[in-house]
Amino acid sequence: MKANNTQDNKSIAIKNAINVVQWQDLRQLTRGQIAYNIILPYPFLLLSWWFASQSWYVLACGASYLFFAAAFRQAHDGYHHSLGTGKRTTTGILLLLSVLLMTSLHSIRATHMAHHRDPLGDSDIEGSLAKVSWWRAMLGGVTYRLDIYRQGLRLSSRRNQRIAYLEFGLIALVVLVALVLTAFTIPALAMLAQILMYHILTMTLANASVGIIAVWGVHHDCDETIARTERNPLVNLLTFNLLYHVEHHLFPAVPSNHLPALAKRLDAAAPHLTKQHVLPTMATIMEFLNNRWNKLKDKYQNNDDSECPIRKRFA
Repeated sequence: MKANNTQDNKSIAIKNAINVVQWQDLRQLTRGQIAYNIILPYPFLLLSWWFASQSWYVLACGASYLFFAAAFRQAHDGYHHSLGTGKRTTTGILLLLSVLLMTSLHSIRATHMAHHRDPLGDSDIEGSLAKVSWWRAMLGGVTYRLDIYRQGLRLSSRRNQRIAYLEFGLIALVVLVALVLTAFTIPALAMLAQILMYHILTMTLANASVGIIAVWGVHHDCDETIARTERNPLVNLLTFNLLYHVEHHLFPAVPSNHLPALAKRLDAAAPHLTKQHVLPTMATIMEFLNNRWNKLKDKYQNNDDSECPIRKRFA
């Protein structure tokens, strides 16, 4: 009964927000914004490959993170056809990104759309990690991704399944080529193998971490709202607006370009929907630390020496 009431409250909150907030104008993109959406991840990808070729792996990892986050945003907008491109172009972008990210985006797209139809419900396998503890969400990254693939293929149309299997095949081909190239000692081929192996490793680790960051991080303990959001400008810059998540769930047709503007409108019209943030504020951190300190202090102050088993033995 409580779960049903919570779901009803969320549905009411969604309807009220949609009725109050003006958002239709935010669906429009300029040509410059469309070009930005298409190009966004690839400079970071090339930079990471160049750093890897020079064995500057710390810098390469930083560039790889930026590529992964930017590509994740591009794919996410592609799921909702909000990149500003046509359907065929969007399909081609998702296919290319699948190979570069080492994951089948068309299978993930099917589960992501199911996630929007029933957010955190019984049929929402994408949001399932939000219901467990943070450490279980972190450890379950690989098995979670495999579950997403299986469910995505089951939910997909035949066309989407064919594209997903093509993505899996191209990913396997990239891995095979990388392994073959490691056997060569020719400098150019050895460098290419070094770049490919680095890229495969970092993308594998990044995909395994998606559950804790992009699912648990934005959905855990959301009893009154669908998702969390973020207002730290630096964090939003480094995550390419991906953490404006309650805004995205309420208005999935709005491109990531305009989520900051949408957030301001939502803060003004329905602030109760944006009060749960992804990252804790300093006040929240201090409150947590004070509570922990007070509990420890009370524990030791209330500790009666007479309860000590050694003292009882020699009493």
